[in-house]
Amino acid sequence: MALKIRLSRGGAKKRPFYRIVVADSRSPRDGRFIERLGVYDPMLKKDDPERIRLNKERLKHWLSHGATPSDRVARFLGAAEIIPTPAYPEQTKKNKPRVKTLARLQEAEEANKAAEEAATEEAGKAEAAEEAATEEAGKAEAAEEAATEEAGKAEAAEEAATEEAGKAEAAEEAATEEAGKAEAATEEAGKAEAPKK
Repeated sequence: MALKIRLSRGGAKKRPFYRIVVADSRSPRDGRFIERLGVYDPMLKKDDPERIRLNKERLKHWLSHGATPSDRVARFLGAAEIIPTPAYPEQTKKNKPRVKTLARLQEAEEANKAAEEAATEEAGKAEAAEEAATEEAGKAEAAEEAATEEAGKAEAAEEAATEEAGKAEAAEEAATEEAGKAEAATEEAGKAEAPKK
């Protein structure tokens, strides 16, 4: 006879309560059992000491007589350090997305990458346009400075021309004055010669 240490359900609807029993593996879940070895009350909090109560001596006795615990009871016994904690089996299919989901996820990832690349490219173009605009503004500023400088030179040339015209006018006035003086001297000389006759 194959012995199993397993849970036997009791309690009301939606309020479960389990006995930990050793039973023949062929007997029904809630049917005949050989001995009750503890209780499990899932309605209590996880840190409550009354949640799982085990009769460790009787559990060790039945384990030594070849009884095998179910997965859930093996976890309880591992937590109580009666047996080594069992390794959780790796779920190969249920925990992984299906083929269509994987394809959809891959498409979404590719679309995101393409959008990121396009955004980076747009940012690069905007940056290049900004640099070109800055360069154009610099050229315009340089041209404006050159035009201002040219205007300054033209103004200086105009001032120099005005000064030259002023000097020429002053020289003309001086020449006119000299001519007037020479004429006056000639008149004086003519007057002086006239009485001698």
